[in-house]
Amino acid sequence: MQVYWSPNQTKHQGARFLKAGMLRQSPETPNRANLILNALCEPEFTISEPVDLGLAPLLRTHPIEYLDFLQTIHARWVAEFGTNAAILPNVMAGGKSSHVPVGTVGALGFYVNDLAAEVRDGTWSAVYASAQCAANAAQMVTTSDDAAYALCRPPGHHAAAALAMGFCFLNNAAIAAEELRQRYAKVAIVDIDVHHGNGTQDIFYNRADVLTASMHSDPSSYYPFHTGYEDECGVGAGEGFNTNVCFAADADDGGFLNAFEKIADAVEVFQPDAVVIALGLDALRSDPHGGHSITPDGYVALARLIRDWSLPTVFVQEGGYESEELGPTVSRFLREFEHG
Repeated sequence: MQVYWSPNQTKHQGARFLKAGMLRQSPETPNRANLILNALCEPEFTISEPVDLGLAPLLRTHPIEYLDFLQTIHARWVAEFGTNAAILPNVMAGGKSSHVPVGTVGALGFYVNDLAAEVRDGTWSAVYASAQCAANAAQMVTTSDDAAYALCRPPGHHAAAALAMGFCFLNNAAIAAEELRQRYAKVAIVDIDVHHGNGTQDIFYNRADVLTASMHSDPSSYYPFHTGYEDECGVGAGEGFNTNVCFAADADDGGFLNAFEKIADAVEVFQPDAVVIALGLDALRSDPHGGHSITPDGYVALARLIRDWSLPTVFVQEGGYESEELGPTVSRFLREFEHG
């Protein structure tokens, strides 16, 4: 399988986030990607750096003003507050304002929607490279109908069109879907991360050409808390084209796969021409951040079900944090999809 990865993706590092009232180091570190990369050093995987496709693939999902913000906010912040000040907002607009404040603090709160998306010196280089991996993987699929895997880091599914949150800055799955839409009339984004793909849902919530389907831990007691409920079905032209399936925090492999079967039902009704799998593995039992108990075998079984769709497929890495099982589980998942 073709794998896309850029060393530039390690440049986002040292980010902090607020957890239980404490400013902590983010678990979204360069090493989580290295663990996956090391597990893919096998003959059946071809690892390539993405070709730089420029801003065009990003602009199908994100406005230029937001991209400009991501490129400049670190330098602006450091110039005003110094290098030790955490680049985290204290007042968040949450996408509910059309007025971008001129001041640095206000601009940060306009474009960052929680306290888990700190911009660092290398953030733009990393997220740009991550988005290029997603766009390259999708472009390859449009020309070959084969599957491809984008080792995206930082992840992206919490990022809306002009909002960063939850360790995410650019929505890689959405970027991949828009690239697939250049050839395919109907695309499904299937998100198996333990957290709701709220940014992806927001981007496509009023569209009928892209199905967004997310299975995740019940948000009534799990991040992102305020979205991901099963009555969120889309609006306008998108009504009926958004599906959320919640599973319990103590779900075993059986409960996990039962949730996926409901997602599969929505995909079957939609009849997509291609699919993006937002591949989060943070429900894995050994994950230090997710707090769930799905086994590697559960993920392998899920890969088998996705393979049965026989669709052109792009895999985009989302969550999944440092554990000894992370890399081997990604490798097993992709090998099961490709070879059985």
